[in-house]
Amino acid sequence: MIILKSDRELQYMYEAGQIVAKTHQEIAKAVKPGVTTLELDRIAEDFIIKCQAKPTFKNYYGFTGSICTSINEQVVHGIPSLRQLKVGDIISIDIGATLNGYVGDAAVTLPVGEIDEEAQRLIAVTKNSLAEGIKKAVVNNRLSDISHAIQTYVESHGYSVVRDFVGHGVGKDMHEAPEIPNYGPPGRGPRLRKGMVLAIEPMVNVGTHEVETLLDNWTVVTKDKKLSAHFEHSVAITDDGPWILTE
Repeated sequence: MIILKSDRELQYMYEAGQIVAKTHQEIAKAVKPGVTTLELDRIAEDFIIKCQAKPTFKNYYGFTGSICTSINEQVVHGIPSLRQLKVGDIISIDIGATLNGYVGDAAVTLPVGEIDEEAQRLIAVTKNSLAEGIKKAVVNNRLSDISHAIQTYVESHGYSVVRDFVGHGVGKDMHEAPEIPNYGPPGRGPRLRKGMVLAIEPMVNVGTHEVETLLDNWTVVTKDKKLSAHFEHSVAITDDGPWILTE
């Protein structure tokens, strides 16, 4: 069941989303060669707690980090560790914060120092595909209009969208109905209604869309070990158009 949020609930979700946005700003300042993903995790956790919120991901089904840190061919759900970032890496940072019982959820992919043109292009296309999806997050559109916009944009640039992981509704729980694939024909699925909040999150690969999960049971990587990028916003459906809660 898709849970519609009241105006008051949307305000709570905006406040949680702003903590996520500010945490992303703190992390972006810290992403540089030599830093470990565990250090980034500590910075995020400390900042979220300082904001009187809780790191949503911490202990979620046993996940040990407060954020997900996915490097290069890692798609999503990378576990913070002692791995140091290197010049030329790209890193996807996924952050969730819970405030007043409501969740904000957003992800970005960042360069580590100078990166090559392919990596720059992948990041740009993935970020832009999210914007294309968000444009379709309007009352009376169908859910799959978002999916189709993302897929069309990504594939027109020669990349592939991950099929095995999808976006989702968000609210009091991090993962609520509906699931939001980043692919598919337009005009399908439920009509978008005021009060829906969607975590829209394209995961885009340079090569094949196929992925696999490592032995840690969390980290998802591209099957061909080529680069992947990930962007996400929590977006409320309103009568005035999409309201991005996490920027």
